Amino acid sequence: MRQAPPSLFAPLFGLLHSVYSVLVFCVVTFLLVCPLILVVPGVERRRRLGAFGTRLGLLLMGIPFTVKGRENLPRTPCIVVSNHASYYDGLLMTAALPPDFCFVIQHGVANWPYAGAVLKRMAHLFVNRENARAGAMQTRQMFKVLQQGQSLAIFVEGTFKAEAGLLPFKNGAFLLARKAGVPVVPVAIRGSRRLLGGGSWRLRWSWIDVEIGQPIVSDLDVATLRDAARAQILSMCGEPDLQPPAAPIASPIPKDEPVELV
Repeated sequence: MRQAPPSLFAPLFGLLHSVYSVLVFCVVTFLLVCPLILVVPGVERRRRLGAFGTRLGLLLMGIPFTVKGRENLPRTPCIVVSNHASYYDGLLMTAALPPDFCFVIQHGVANWPYAGAVLKRMAHLFVNRENARAGAMQTRQMFKVLQQGQSLAIFVEGTFKAEAGLLPFKNGAFLLARKAGVPVVPVAIRGSRRLLGGGSWRLRWSWIDVEIGQPIVSDLDVATLRDAARAQILSMCGEPDLQPPAAPIASPIPKDEPVELV
C-alpha cells in the first residue's frame, strides 16, 4: 500500500497542508460549487458540478485521486456498494461515478444547514431507519429510481470508525438488488481514512484510489450476494476484516417493509 513520503519536515508540512486544505475545501465547496448547484437547472448538471468541485478541490490540495475499473459499471441500472472510511467518502464517490447515480443517505443529513439543501437539489435519497412507514415509502422510491434507469450508490457498512477495517454489511442493499433484479457492483475506497477519518476533523495529505470491481448478478440468495460483494471489497480495500465469525443471515422481506441500508 502506498504511503506519504517520509520527511524531517513532515509535522510542519502536515499542519500547513491541513490549514491550506481546509481553506481550499471551504472556498471550492461552499463558496463556488454549492451555490451553483442550488441555482443551476437539471439534476445531471448539478451532479456533474459536484464531481467537478470534488476533483478541483483534491487537485488544489495536491491529493492524488485515481479511479480504476469504470468499464465494469453496467450500462443498465445497478446498485454500487462501497466501504465507508471517511467523512469525505460521499464526495469521492460523487467524483468517481457517472451522474446517473443516486446516493442513499441517512435521513438526518437532509436537515443539515446548507449541505442538506444542496444534496436535495442533487436529487439524492434519504432513508429513515427509525420510522417504518417512512422507510417503506423510501424503499418504493428506490425502486422507482431504478425503474427510471438510474443507479444507486450505498455505503453498506452503514457507518465508519477511526479503527481501520471493514465492518459487517447491512443486508438492505442486497435485498433491494434481488427484488429489483439489478446487479450489485462492489467498490473499494482506499486512502480516505487518513484524509478525513473517524474521530478527526483535520484534513491530512493522502493518496486516494477508488476501485470498481466486477458486477455480481442478483439471482443469488441475499447472504451469498452480500458475501460475494464483501469478499471483493475486502480484497480491494487493503484493510483488515472486522466482521465477527458468525454474521446473521436475513430472510426475505415483505413487499412494503423498509430495508436497512445505511
